[in-house]
Amino acid sequence: MPRLKYTASPIALVQFAYPVAALAQRLHSLDVFRGLTIAFMILVNNPGSWKTTYAPLLHAEWHGWTVTDMVFPSFLWIVGVALTLSFARRVDEGQPRGRLLAHTCRRAALLFLLGLFLNGFPAYTLATLRIPGVLQRIAVCYLIAAAIYLYTGVRGRIAAVAVVFGLYWLLMHPGGYEKDTNFARHVDSLFLSGHMWSATKTWDPEGIVSTLPAIATALFGVLAGDLLRTGLDAARKTAWLYTSGCALLTAGLLWDLAMPINKNLWTNSYALFAAGFSTLVFAACYWFLDVLGWRRGTRPLALYGLNAIAVYVLSGLFARAMGMITLADTPLKAHVFAAFERFANPYNASLLYALLNVTVLYGAAWVMHRKGWYLRI
Repeated sequence: MPRLKYTASPIALVQFAYPVAALAQRLHSLDVFRGLTIAFMILVNNPGSWKTTYAPLLHAEWHGWTVTDMVFPSFLWIVGVALTLSFARRVDEGQPRGRLLAHTCRRAALLFLLGLFLNGFPAYTLATLRIPGVLQRIAVCYLIAAAIYLYTGVRGRIAAVAVVFGLYWLLMHPGGYEKDTNFARHVDSLFLSGHMWSATKTWDPEGIVSTLPAIATALFGVLAGDLLRTGLDAARKTAWLYTSGCALLTAGLLWDLAMPINKNLWTNSYALFAAGFSTLVFAACYWFLDVLGWRRGTRPLALYGLNAIAVYVLSGLFARAMGMITLADTPLKAHVFAAFERFANPYNASLLYALLNVTVLYGAAWVMHRKGWYLRI
């Protein structure tokens, strides 16, 4: 079986400044998987009405999971894979690790600031500006995972996963995992008071303590990237991906018996389960797209993946614009949703509105690709 060549961005959701001629050398399955997560994120974040949204498109209220809860950890897992493939090439070329780490710090800082920009848009009230967020968590996890990758080997990376899991367990287990009594809530209330997600106010889903297992999520992606760089043939790599994915899923389900799978707390069991899910989905993408070459129909998802950070930011800005622009004192979003309700039941109308967002953002991704615009941070 022919050996494949892999290159990837140093950060899955941040750096997408590739000339078109270089795209053929990219790991197409990673672009498609990244695009799939972005497209699904837009779908679940932008229903016509939260009251009439199909249950699988909602997050679990507290313990448990839905497919929607797998989206964000997939982002982080992809970040880990991508940084491994990129940094390995750069280290092989002789680039100093210190320089790579400094570059990583700059990217992480800019990504964190971009997250703050998105949190505050359009009115920036510093007294209540939410500090945590999706981009902020990606920035922190990317930076720490990159540092661990640059200065440890495979055993060190596995040890790092064990350390963050152990530290999280020591911090969280005594207080339990219920919404009003867990340790993560107390830490968020102490250090982030007034600067948390408005829907929760007393804790944040991207809070301080829950970032620990999220780092492990990125490290599982790093380990998958290590596997892809081995000299194994493609069939064995795929087999190892499936095996490790099933093992992680099983481990997460078993740990759920003692530590509930919970996205809001990003529990260890959730990190394991979600990493297994991501590994299995990527294994399928890798086998069918990169090994067998079955790429027909995947271009839209690849375009999402090639400019993921721009699409993510635009989706947030577009959603807010639809709520801010008014016609006859009614938000534009309400007008569009009402138009869908004229010929569809409320649940389908809500889904159609979400699909409209996916379509509009795909149009933006297509235009940016045609123009050669790839957001660089």
